[in-house]
Parts: sequence; structure tokens; C-alpha cells
Amino acid sequence: MSLTCVALGLDHRHIYGMTENMRKIGVDCVGYWTQGDPETRAGYVKRFPDIPRLAGLEDALTCGADLALISAIPADRAALTVRAMQNDMDVMSDKPGCATFEQLDQIKRAVADTDRIWSVNFSERFETPVSTRATELVEAGAIGRVIQTVGLGPHRLNRATRPEWFFRRDRYGGILTDIASHQIDQFLHYTGSKSAEITNAYVANYANPKDPGLQDFGEVNLRGENGTGYIRVDWFTPDALPNWGDGRLTILGTEGYIELRKYVDVGGAPGSDHLILVNGETCQKIDASDAGLPYFARLADDIRNRTETAMTQTHCFTVMELALRAQEMAERG
Repeated sequence: MSLTCVALGLDHRHIYGMTENMRKIGVDCVGYWTQGDPETRAGYVKRFPDIPRLAGLEDALTCGADLALISAIPADRAALTVRAMQNDMDVMSDKPGCATFEQLDQIKRAVADTDRIWSVNFSERFETPVSTRATELVEAGAIGRVIQTVGLGPHRLNRATRPEWFFRRDRYGGILTDIASHQIDQFLHYTGSKSAEITNAYVANYANPKDPGLQDFGEVNLRGENGTGYIRVDWFTPDALPNWGDGRLTILGTEGYIELRKYVDVGGAPGSDHLILVNGETCQKIDASDAGLPYFARLADDIRNRTETAMTQTHCFTVMELALRAQEMAERG
């Protein structure tokens, strides 16, 4: 069964990877729609000159595609998700999949009413081969039982290229809803926890007083049934770093640990997807760049077979619930 997709909203660059990775597995993108002319549209057209711009949102919603790829402004993603499902499409959304509890409830109702799939592309796991290799090692018992994760998500502000909505809390959803959803996904995944308690959450604007809606620092502590987690996210990547952020994840087990240096190894080997494995038998650094990105093919199979191999619907809901809960706790102080 061949599949098709349509892109709804090009407001975040993550739409590039979402489109490219679905096309790599043979899913044809029949077109895109976006509101206005966001700065990211030029990059999309350059990468995918053969994908046509559809005349309007209704044309995109009724194009007959199997899957909607949604990377609109975060606060607008839930409404597009619901409409896509009502038009018989499954959905892959950029993170965060929604920006409020009310929006999450709307998506839950749409999933229940339409029996469509809502999958959030947590790209820090799904678009990094090193995360695939870490999953394989954890499942093989290389570090025993996982008891803690430490996830670091630093980002470069790139102020000059950021759109107006990026600095509005009501539009991007808050730093924990947005960036920390990646690390919450990884905590649940690697510890095997089905749920968690937010034991601490904090946000701040340390260095951008002229943009009061921006949160440039956030941290979260979690406790699940199988372990604990610590998360730090920020917009403080220095200009000398050769990429947008030195994203890392440490997975602690009862018999060893794994460290993922996903995008850069400062002072070490070139390239990305570096994995450090230490246990009772080995202490080594592994090039994991060839481990693959199974999420996209699995999602395509789930669309065909109505299964949950890429990510369970419950997991997706839980990640966003925890991210929203952390954001709420932090802002209440």
C-alpha cells in the first residue's frame, strides 16, 4: 500500500526533516500549505522544488493524503491536527504537539472520534541514529536496569532569524512545553516508565529582559515507576559552537551507563552521533551514525496496519501531559 502525505504549516524548520524522512521511505508528498510566507518556506522550496504549494488550507485538507505533517506555529498545531483527522488523515506533528491542556483535550477527543493516529515527532530521539543505537543497547541489557536519565537540550537563540511568535509565550507554549518535551519522551522511553510525577520545575528569563515572553532557561525533575530524571533546556548555546546545540543524554543503569553526544563532540571526534558505553566489560566510544531512523518506516507501517510500533498513542499523550504539567508548575512557582 503506497502512502501520501501533505505538509500543513512550514513555520518551524523541523518540517524539513519530517518531509525528507517520509520521502526516503517512499511516501509521496503531494503538496504543502502554509499561512503567509514564513522565512522557513524558502528553505523548504529549495530542498523540495517538486512539491507544489496548494491554493489554500481546504485544498490541503481535502487532497486525499494519508498523513498530515504539521509544523505550524505551536499554538496552531492542535486545530490543524483535529481538522486533518476529521478529513481522514493520520498526523505527524512537530513538537510540541500542542500548547495548552485544552488543546490536548481537543486532540484526545479527535483521536477517540476518528480513530486516527496522532504522533509527535520528538526529533531528538527519532531523528538521531545514536538514539537508535542506545535503545538497542538498553534493550540488550548492556547497562542493566535503567534507573535515571539526564537530558540536556541547549539551543542557539539566533535572534535575527526568529519570527515574532517565537518570543510570545502564548504562541510557542513555554520552554518546558516546547523543548523539554524531547527529554520527557526520552526519560519515559529509556526507563520504561509509563507515567511520572513532576517533582520540580523551573523557568526563567535570565538574559533577554526586552523580550518578557521568552523563557531562556528551564529545568525539570521527574520520578517515574522505574527511575528518575533531570532535564535542563536553554537558549544559551555560544556562537563558537559549530552547530545549534550540544545536546546530550546520559542513561544510568545498574550495571553501567551510556552517554549520547548527539550533534557534536567538543574536543573529540568530528561529526555527530557519538555514543559512550561503560559497563563491567567495556569502556568505549562508538560511532553510531549508521544506526538508522526506524521511526518513520514504523509510522508508515502503523498507518497501513493500524498498529503502534513507532510510538504508542498513550506514550504520546503522556509526554505532552507531563510537559504541560511541568510548564504549569514552573510558572506557578
